[in-house]
Order: sequence, then C-alpha cells, then structure tokens
Amino acid sequence: MTPAEGSRPSPLARDERYPPISDHGIIGDLQTAALVARDGTIDFLCLPDFDSPSVFASLLDVERGGCFAISPAGTTRSEQRYVRDTNVLVTRFVGGSLELELLDFMPLERAATPNRIVRIVRALRGDGFVRAVCAPRFDYGREVPAIDLEEGAATFASRGELRLHLTSSTPLTIEDDGVTAAFALKAGQQAVFVLDHLTRGCQPRVDLRRAKRLLRRTIVFWRRWIARCAYRGEWSRAVRRSALALKLLQSRRTGAIVAAPTFGLPEQIGGTRNWDFRYSWIRDASFTAYALVRLGLGAKAFTRWVVERCEEAQNPGELQSFYGIDGRQTLTEETLDHLEGHRGSRPVRIGNAAYDQLQLDIYGELLDALYLRDTDNEPTSVALWRHVTALTEWVSRNWRRPDQGIWEVRTARQEFLYSRVMCWVALDRALRLARRRRFAAPYERWHAVRDAIREDVLGNFWNEKIEAFVGVKGSSSIDAACLVMPLVGFIDARDPRWRSTLRAVEARLVRDFLVRRYDMEGMDTDAGSEGAPSFTICSFWYVECLARGGKVEKARLVMRTLLDHANHLGLFSEDIGADGLLLGNFPQGLVHSALIGAAMAIENGQEGPG
Repeated sequence: MTPAEGSRPSPLARDERYPPISDHGIIGDLQTAALVARDGTIDFLCLPDFDSPSVFASLLDVERGGCFAISPAGTTRSEQRYVRDTNVLVTRFVGGSLELELLDFMPLERAATPNRIVRIVRALRGDGFVRAVCAPRFDYGREVPAIDLEEGAATFASRGELRLHLTSSTPLTIEDDGVTAAFALKAGQQAVFVLDHLTRGCQPRVDLRRAKRLLRRTIVFWRRWIARCAYRGEWSRAVRRSALALKLLQSRRTGAIVAAPTFGLPEQIGGTRNWDFRYSWIRDASFTAYALVRLGLGAKAFTRWVVERCEEAQNPGELQSFYGIDGRQTLTEETLDHLEGHRGSRPVRIGNAAYDQLQLDIYGELLDALYLRDTDNEPTSVALWRHVTALTEWVSRNWRRPDQGIWEVRTARQEFLYSRVMCWVALDRALRLARRRRFAAPYERWHAVRDAIREDVLGNFWNEKIEAFVGVKGSSSIDAACLVMPLVGFIDARDPRWRSTLRAVEARLVRDFLVRRYDMEGMDTDAGSEGAPSFTICSFWYVECLARGGKVEKARLVMRTLLDHANHLGLFSEDIGADGLLLGNFPQGLVHSALIGAAMAIENGQEGPG
C-alpha cells in the first residue's frame, strides 16, 4: 500500500466538521499553550506568549487558521490521556492491525527557553503509514509564511520577525503552502517532529535521542511540581488535573495568570459571545492563586505581578480589571472578519473592550488571595502592606458606586450584589491581615465601613417578596454570583436567609444540577433564557454551598454529575450547553479553581439536618 492509499483528506480541508471544543487536550511551557485534538491535530497555538497572534487556529477557521496534524493513514479510532501527573499528552490510534502512539509536549527546563513543541510518533503494534502536515498561518491567519526547505528541516518566515523551524526525522515536502511528510512505521519504530520558535541563540536541531531526554526532563518537572499538592481526598484525580491545568495558565516570564489560553470560542454555537480570554484578569488570577495556595502549591510570581500593576497605577482606583501578559493596559477590541469562527460562530474577537470597565469586585478577590497567601512561609512584607492599605482605603471610599460587575455587562452600570459583597471581603481581609501581622491600620474606620457594607447588603439587596438576595439592588432578579456569599464568609451557609436564597437559585437557575448565570432584566445577553448554557463555575460554587450548608451527600451527587461533564481528560471550558457540549474558551481557570474549592468543601463538610 502506498502512503496515499486510504489516507484522509488534508487537515487543511477539514471544513466538513470542526472537532468539538471538548475533543482537545492542552500542552504548554508556562509561556503559551497549544490545543491538540483527538485526531492528532494541533489546531490552536499563539506564539511566543498566550496573547500573541496565533500561528495555528484551524479550530476557528479550517481553511485559513493553520494547523499541525499527525495521524495514521486509513480509518482509526483514537483516545487521549496524560502521562500520569504531567501535562505530557498521549494520543493513541487503533485501526486494524495498527496501534500508534503520539506524544505531545512543550519542554520545560529550569530556566525559560524559546517555545518548542516536540511530537514523537511510535508504532506500538503492526505496520502502517503516517502522514504529517505542518501549515502555520501567522498573524491570526492573515499571513501565509514563506517556506525554506532543507534536508530534514523547514523554516517558516513571516514578513516581520517571527520564524518557526520544523525539524523532522523523516523527509519533508512542500505542499499547498505547508510542509508534509508521509512515512511508514513498523512495530517498535519511532519518528520525531520538533517545532521551534526561532530566536537568537536558539539551537533547533533535535534528534530522537535529544527529544527523549527532553521528555524525561519535562515529566520530572511536572511530577515534582504536583507532588507538593496537599490534597489527598476523594476527588484527588480531578483536583490534581485541575491544578496541572491551572499551572499551564501562568506565564513564567511575567507571573501573570491568564483566564484561558484561547480566544473566539463561542459560548453558544452560532452565537456572538466569542471573547478573547488570553489576558490576566485580576479576578480570575486571584481565584487561581487562591486555589493553588490552598493546595500548598504557591503563587509567588503572581504576587510580584500584582505589585507591579499597583506600582504603575497613579492611584488604586486605576487598577484595571485585567491586563496583558506583560502588564500592558490598552487591549483594544477588534473583530477578525476573515475568520469564519468555530462552527460558524462569528464574530471572532481579539482584544477585549471590558479592560477599562469599573469592576469593584476585583479588590475583594485580590485581597482574599493575598490574605490566604500570608503564611509563615510567605508572610506579607511591609512594602506589600502599603499596597494593601492603599487598595483598602480606595474601596472604603468607593464601594457605593455602580459598576459593570463580574459578568462585565456592556449596558449601564448598576449596583450589583456580588460587587458589594466583594467590597465587604476587601475590608474584612485587610482587617484580618492587619491583626495577624500587627500592622498599623485605621482599624475603627475600616470596621465601620465593613459594617456599613454589610448593612447595605442585608437591607437593600434582600427581597422580602421572593425571600432571597437579589442580583441588583431593588430588583427581583436572581444572580448565581450570590453563591459566593457563604463561601467568602459574608453569611453562614445555614442561615435561614441564605437557605431561602439557595432555594430561589435552585428554582430559577438550576437544571439537572447545572447552574445558569442569572435571570436578570437589563442585561446585554440572553444568558438567562431557558436555552442558554450553564456557567460551569456557578455549578461548582453550588456544590460548595451545599457542602458548607450540611448537605454533603447531595453535594457529592452534584459533584459526580458535574465531573461527568468534563472532557475525556478531566478538563472544563467556560460553559456547558443544554446538550451537554463544552462551550466557550477552554480550559478556563475560574472553573478549575472552583472545582478545587468544591472538592475541599466536601472533604471538610459535615452532614447536617435537611
């Protein structure tokens, strides 16, 4: 049989279908991350950083996006797994007498190195042909690179400075503005492909022996890191995978933590809510740092990144809700009209216009994370305390202001329950930290402000008619963000008012244990409609509320149901559709942080009266 016989169409023509978002694993090098589909295609990658332009984005446009595919010829079935306790991805193909394994990873050394993807193909059983296609498309699919081919290697060059170098242990051929390789493998034989981001001083030549050495080092890196995880409970597998996914979202170079490594993936297929999440939200990053600290894994680099943002601001009120990886402040939103979007979901956006919104909740999340971080091993310094004091003082003067809230509404500012509660958290954690470290602080004034915020919430966000805390002051609308109230200590999870609120959430927002975001008037989307997807973080918050409220067995039941919605690797995206499909940017840090919190709450919970 020749290599062409029985082979599928080129991956560049995969327009008959897009792989589901859930059909992917993620690999990364703490600088950027790539998505690898179950068919062996890398269909999403930005270089050199998370928020750099894409070089592969066929997940958003099969014709223009670019991809790097490796798969056996003929019909096969495939499955994926991670090498235990690592972010090294294994895709296995089985068909007829052939069994083939593809290992994908981005090497990690002690010090940061230029981006590199290593792909090792090995035949475990039988003989067969393998086809590889590497066709990058630079600048979000707007540029087809020039190709320079030499024996066993190809260089892809942009009109600017970006250059990629592909090394292969098999011959390469230029075909259709890309590079291909077609080769036979017998049982026990292996081939290697290495894609390098060429920079000054980079040594791109990697043979199979060097690739295996990099593989061993990368496995050791991940296993040493996750070995420090303190959680050993019932949900250990899901928690450890979540921690490994969260670590992939952090930039080793700057310390920033991105909300997700992707842009443009739709919250609803065919919908328009297709945002760019490749930036560092103070909120999302704080939740991630909080989760990692609770697991004993630390987040020192993120603290340094936050301090840099505070020092850049003229006053604490200028702290943005999110920044670029390098701390840049202007993240102008634009649409990529040349891309058709995942399964036709347009527009595809890069940048995010919400960067200059007022989101008051970020102060509470940040100070909560810094308070948890303050341990004997990572005590708060006097210099950091000065920033905490400035942030707390600003909140004490501005907590009454309406804002855009956690859901970043693009309509008029409103007084949101979640923002108000997190302002209370900011004052509360600053007071706790001051007492713990005996720092100088205006204790009485901060106490008074904290109490005033509490009274405002209890008096103006409680709706007597529906017997629940409402999402917007004076309304009758329910917002699932209220689920954080007992989680941050604002109200006891067994308080009658909270139990009544939880029943209202269950009645209006919970379907099959999945929780939609809100049911509120005046919002700029249909996220409260019956057909809307559930917001995965809210579902895990629901689990934690149940566990803290003494309903541990129900919490376990909901937790098991939610984990059944994870993809084959235990990863979650932002949303879960009505049909169970994972939707939105993937994987999302907020979700995996909430999963960790839910697991720990179940572990610590005690069953109480109904």
